[in-house]
Amino acid sequence: MAETVNTPIAGENVQTVSGTQTPTTGTAGAQTQMPGRSTTVSESARATGGIDAGNFIATAVDKDLFEFHKDDTPLMQLMLRAKTVNVDSPEVQHYMIDEPRSEVVTSAKLEATTARSAVLPLEVEDQSIPAEYGTLLVKGVDGYTEDGQTRTPGKDLMIAVTGTDPVTNNPVIIAVNGPKTNRTDEYCTVPEIPAGTTCIILSNALYETQKEVDPDTIVPKPILLYLQKRGMNQIVSDYFDAQKKQIPFSKALIAEQAITNFKVKGNRTLWSGRKGKVTTKTKIGPQTIYYTEGVRWQFKRLLQKTGKWTYEQFIALAKMFYTGEDVPKTALLLAGKNLLENIQCIDFSKHPEVTITVTTNSLGWEVTRIHTVFGDIDIKREPTLDYLKWSNSGALIGEDRLVHYVYRNEHSFDDDVEGEEAKRSGVLVWDGLGLKGTCHIWIDGEGTPATLGATGFTMWDSEAAPTGDDLIDGQVYYLLCDCPGISKNAMSGQMWKYTKATTSWDEFNGDLFAQEE
Repeated sequence: MAETVNTPIAGENVQTVSGTQTPTTGTAGAQTQMPGRSTTVSESARATGGIDAGNFIATAVDKDLFEFHKDDTPLMQLMLRAKTVNVDSPEVQHYMIDEPRSEVVTSAKLEATTARSAVLPLEVEDQSIPAEYGTLLVKGVDGYTEDGQTRTPGKDLMIAVTGTDPVTNNPVIIAVNGPKTNRTDEYCTVPEIPAGTTCIILSNALYETQKEVDPDTIVPKPILLYLQKRGMNQIVSDYFDAQKKQIPFSKALIAEQAITNFKVKGNRTLWSGRKGKVTTKTKIGPQTIYYTEGVRWQFKRLLQKTGKWTYEQFIALAKMFYTGEDVPKTALLLAGKNLLENIQCIDFSKHPEVTITVTTNSLGWEVTRIHTVFGDIDIKREPTLDYLKWSNSGALIGEDRLVHYVYRNEHSFDDDVEGEEAKRSGVLVWDGLGLKGTCHIWIDGEGTPATLGATGFTMWDSEAAPTGDDLIDGQVYYLLCDCPGISKNAMSGQMWKYTKATTSWDEFNGDLFAQEE
C-alpha cells in the first residue's frame, strides 16, 4: 500500500492513503476497527468497497451497537461516583489510614517476679503503642482475686503501663489483678507471661487530678500514585459530514462509539495498569508521560481460591470483609464470568435463612444481593475482567473506600485542522484511582501467587496441617474446621500464618502493613 505524507501545516500531520484499507477485527471477530484513521468518506469507502449503493455501509445496522453502556465499565463508574480529590501534581501521595491497632504480642517470656513492676518484652515496632497510664488485657494468663491469693481461671490478667524502660524502650508495667505476697499488700506482683501472648489494648486510667496524657499520633502509610493523562481524538472531514449516506450514519453516532471505546480502554487501565513514568522528546522539549497503577495491584488482601465455592466458604468471605480493622458500609463484588458462575451455583438449599434478591443499588445497577449475618454482598459481572483474562477472579470492594484523584478535570474540545477541511474533536482527562483502607479483597482464581506487599489468604478445611505444595511461607490460612495439625488452639473460623524461617505457626491477628513495590 503506497503512502504519501503532505507537507505539515502548523504541526498537523494529515496522511493520505491510496489503495484498499482493510479494517482489523474487534472482540467479536468482525472487521470493524480502523485504529489511527480519521473518519472521512475516502477512508470509510476504501474499507467497505466504495461509495456505490450497497457498499458504503451495510443495509441493516443494529443501532444499539453505538449506545453508551455504563454497565460495560463498572470500575470507572465507581471511580466517577467516588470522593474526588483535586491535586496540583500528577504524582500523588495516596495515604492509607487504618483503624488503630487493637493488640500487641509479647516477643519473649516474662518471668514471674516478686517486684512491683516489670518490663514487658515487645517487638520494636510495637514498643510505642502501649502509652503511659494505658491498660492491657493479657489473654490466656489468669488473674487473681482482690486479695491476690486465689487464681481466677477464665478471668484474664490486666496490666497497666507506668513508663518506658530507658534501656530496651519496652513498656514498664504493673499488674492490676495479679498475685500478692501477703493479702494485705497494696500492690500486686507480676506473674509469668509466656512469649507470644496477645495483649488487648484497653482504655487509659488516670489519677484524680490528672488531665494530661500522651497524645495519639496517627501515622498513615503513603503510597506514591501516578495520575495518567488519557485522551481521545476524532477527525471528521466536512465532506463526510455532508455526504449523503444510505442510513443516517451521523457524526454523533461515531462520536458516541469513539467515547465508549475510550472509556472501555480506560477501564482496563484502571484495573491492570502498571505504575511508571518515562521522559519523551517533543517538539517543545522533553516531557514526562505518567502511567497509573491499576487497583488490581493495590489490594492488600488476596484470597487465593480456585474452583467451585461452598456455602461455608462464601460466609467466610463475608466474615473476612466485614470484621477486619477497617469495616466498610457496603460490599460490592465485581466478578469475572467464571467466578460469577461458581458463586451462582452454590447450594443454599440447606440454609433457608440466606436470602438472595435482585435489586437496584445506589449506582443504578441491577445486582444480585446475598444477605449474610455479617452484611450484604452485592454481586455484579465486570466484563473487563474477562478481557483481562481474569474470568475466575473478582474484587470485593467497599464502595465508600475509593478515592478519585484529579489533576485535570475531564474536558472536551473541538478544533479546526489547520489547512484541511476537517475538524478535530476529543476528550482529555488526567486522573487516577486509589483504594482507601484495607477492607478490599482480591479473589484470585487464576492460581497466581500473592503480589509483593499483600497478604495472601487461602481457605483450609482439613484437620491435618498443610504440607507439600499447600504449605506456603507467609501464607494465611482461614480455617473452615478445627485443625489440631496446626495447633491444639487452631479453631474453626480463625486465621493462622506459617513462617518458613522458624517452621512455626502463629494465629494471624489481621493487622496489615502496606508496602510499596
